[in-house]
Amino acid sequence: MPKPTEPVVPFYLLPYHEARRHGAKGLDALLWTSKEGQRIRFDTIARLCPLEGKTIVDAGCGRADLLGRLLELGIVPAHYTGLEMIPATARAARRRRYERCRIVRADFVREPEKLKVGADVVVFSGSLNTLTRPQLYRTLRAAWEAAGQALVFNFLCSPYWCGEDWLTWHRRKTVLAFCRSLGGEPRFDEGYLPGDCTIAMTRPGA
Repeated sequence: MPKPTEPVVPFYLLPYHEARRHGAKGLDALLWTSKEGQRIRFDTIARLCPLEGKTIVDAGCGRADLLGRLLELGIVPAHYTGLEMIPATARAARRRRYERCRIVRADFVREPEKLKVGADVVVFSGSLNTLTRPQLYRTLRAAWEAAGQALVFNFLCSPYWCGEDWLTWHRRKTVLAFCRSLGGEPRFDEGYLPGDCTIAMTRPGA
């Protein structure tokens, strides 16, 4: 009897899958360059987009480190849903047992409907960096449709961090133009780390 074939890992998840397969843990499994860099990115998200008392979807949440940082800052969401496809990473997020927190195994690229949980804000932090340009814009469109009030995300805006062939950067002006085409009101910050940009876009009147 033939053995069942393993599911094919999409290329945008393959770096994370391979890191886990080779025994990486903690920051290494998340492919972070540094804890301090992620703290700065999280703080920029919190500065650009008010999250206190909001329901949040964190797409590609890793170990729910964004939620941990928000709580350190005294920012308490009404509820947090983390979407994470790598099994061991999703388990690590659940082990933290945060209150008003749900971790869901989901691939938001292949399953954009999983973004639609009625959240006020959809967040991506680092989870767009392995997507192609068409995937990025399809994902942002789906996230905007799912967001009740706002969408906030960071991305690589220059080749500065792109030393690996699985990383993709995007021009800020092009991404901002796309955001405006969706009908949002985008604001951006690219002064916190070289080669990184965060955009927060809100619905008119939100």
